[in-house]
Parts: sequence; C-alpha cells; structure tokens
Amino acid sequence: MQLGEAAKFLKLEPKLHKLLREPARIFKANLKIKLDNGKTKIFQAFRVQYNDARGPCKGGIRYHPEETLDTIKALAAWMTWKCAVVGIPYGGAKGGVVCNTKELSEKELERISRAYIRAFWKHLGPDQDVPAPDVYTSGKEMAWMLDEYEKIIGKKSPAMITGKPLALGGSLGRDSATGMGAVICIREAAKHLKIDLGKATAAVQGAGNVGGWTAKLLQQKFGTKIIAISDSKCAVYSEKGLDVEKVLAHKEKTGQLHNFPGTKCITNEQLLELKTDILVPAALENQITKDNAAKLKCKILAEAANGPATKDADAVLKKTKIFLIPDFLCNAGGVTVSYLEWVQNRTGYYWKLNEVNDKLDEVMTKAFWDVTNFAEKNKITMRVAAYVLAVQKVAEAMKLRGLA
Repeated sequence: MQLGEAAKFLKLEPKLHKLLREPARIFKANLKIKLDNGKTKIFQAFRVQYNDARGPCKGGIRYHPEETLDTIKALAAWMTWKCAVVGIPYGGAKGGVVCNTKELSEKELERISRAYIRAFWKHLGPDQDVPAPDVYTSGKEMAWMLDEYEKIIGKKSPAMITGKPLALGGSLGRDSATGMGAVICIREAAKHLKIDLGKATAAVQGAGNVGGWTAKLLQQKFGTKIIAISDSKCAVYSEKGLDVEKVLAHKEKTGQLHNFPGTKCITNEQLLELKTDILVPAALENQITKDNAAKLKCKILAEAANGPATKDADAVLKKTKIFLIPDFLCNAGGVTVSYLEWVQNRTGYYWKLNEVNDKLDEVMTKAFWDVTNFAEKNKITMRVAAYVLAVQKVAEAMKLRGLA
C-alpha cells in the first residue's frame, strides 16, 4: 500500500515499480539438526535479500514457530526502506528459522545457528549481507554464527554480523539503541509541536527492550511523567507517574508488572486510549485498529514497534491532529547502531558510548527533520513522506546502476 502511494507520488516508471515490489533474491534451506535425545529433526530456514542497490543487505534473523516466507519478505522490504530513510548505506534483508526456542536446549539452539550459517554463508558477508539479532535471537546466537562463518572462510570477519557481544566486536550502545532512537524522534517532535517534555506525560505499550529503554530514557533525560507501561498480561497505571526503573526491576524479579505497589492494573487496550501527550506502541503489530484509532487521545504517536497500526487505522489517524512518527523512522535506532558496529569492525577502531550515542543522535535527528519538512512542504502524512523519501533513494541508486 505505502509503496504504491510512494510510486504514484514519484511517478515511478512501471518497470522500476515492479522491480521494487519483489525481493532480489530468496534462499531456502532445510536444516537437519540432531536433537539432544538422539533424534534428527528438519527445521525450515530462509534468507531474503530484498534490495542491495544502496549497499550490502542488512537484516535480522528470527527464530519463531510460526515464521513464514511471506513475513520474511515483508520484513526484508521494511528493512530496505528503514535503512534508506535514515540514510545509512545498506539494502534490506531478513532471515528466519521455523522453530520454538522454548522447546530447544542451549546446545540445540547452537546447532541450528551454526547450521543456518553453513546453509547460507556464500550469500553472507560484510560486503554482501550482514545479519543481526531479531525475534528470539540475541548476541549469543550471533556469536555462534560469527564463529561458524569464520571457521568456513578461514579468517576473522567480525563485520559479517552485528548485535554481537562486546567481547567479539559488538558496539557500546547497541542494547539501548532502538529505544534511544525513538526518544530522539520524540524529542524532535516535541520541539516541533512546542511541547515541554519535562511537563509532559507518556504511556508506553511494551516493557521489553524497546519499550523499557524508551520509558527509562524519557524519564531520565527529560523528566517526562510515565503514567503507564505494559507487558503482554496487563498495564500498570498511575496518574501520579511511575518510577520506571523500579517497575522494570519488579518485572525482572517477579516475571510480571501486575501488583506493582501504588498502581492500578488496566488492559493494553485501555493504555492506548489514555489521555497523554505521548503514546509509544512498542509491543506487537496491529494494536491500533479502525475500532480504537479514533479513541486515541495523544498528541504524539511514536511507533517504536513494527506495524503497530493497521491500514484501516492509518486512514482514521490521517483525519486526527495526532503527530505520527512512523515505525520505520521511529525504530531505526537499532539498525543505525548496527551500522556503527559494522563501521567499527571494518576499521578496527572502537568508539566510547557517548561517541556512539552522538553519532546515533546526528543520524536520527537529520532523518526526522528530512521527513517532517518533506511532509509539510508537500502536504502529505509523515508515513507517506517517509516512504517517498526512502523509495526515492533506492530508485535513484537503481537507476544510476542501470538496473531500471
């Protein structure tokens, strides 16, 4: 839908539009894994390289029992536009293995991770396609994958994968990067709307890495009052505001947000409809629908999750005065610091945390204002503006290469 709108706005040639609708390459494999009980099981694996006109492909590897090739293709396209909108020199990719990590031992996960690299290593590398962690993967899996890749090629190649542990060439600031990127976008949106973040309120849907860091950083850096935060089971709410560090420590200790002292338990749906200056959906996709979009009472909607609003909800949001920071701009902090990790690996020179954060700030701030100014100049929504700018960059690179 958004690609179509962007293509129409840019008056893209039909041939180029067609090329941009489909991934450049799709790789599949059946990973034959020996389980701890001695039995052998086949796990389906995918890698989709959507577009590499602007640079090596970039994208995470997901381990999920309901993973599908269609999902991987859509996410690879998303990565293409995400890298383009923030101006980092990557194309888009995504990978996945159909498996349930909760049913697998540490050793079984390691065998799957190494098998994934053995299946696709010829198509991966610092100048081809650079994977990273995604759903149910982490630095641990990246370390196994890096080790397997280096064994195969016979030399060190830390830049072939990002999101690695620090000891293997990971970057400082990577854990907080997506949340930090979202907060930078919120800071700039507040400037644009003349909202004082020190007097503002915020509600955050999601208490995982992205939601947790977004809530913490808003509170620590600006004194923003966080009135609600949620996990998959419930949201905790306090009109007086939450101490985010203590709330997250309670969840870490008890495994849930429920029963945090001094708070009221509300549903995730109720959280979305709270009257607040800033609403941050940082959990699952399709949380904002045509049924609840008109009930949102925020001034800034910062989409830290991938696809938190449905297509029908988007049509409703267009008619409101809510300032939307679209997902693939708002949550691009993670891939931006992955890019900085890749740069550090390639040069062998590693930056301090404040240097990484300063570089992230520079990239995100520029991207935010590029999109905002373009949207206002052309009287289009922030989402359409982000897509137009991203597609324009990719299309230009393809034309210059003679690909279209």
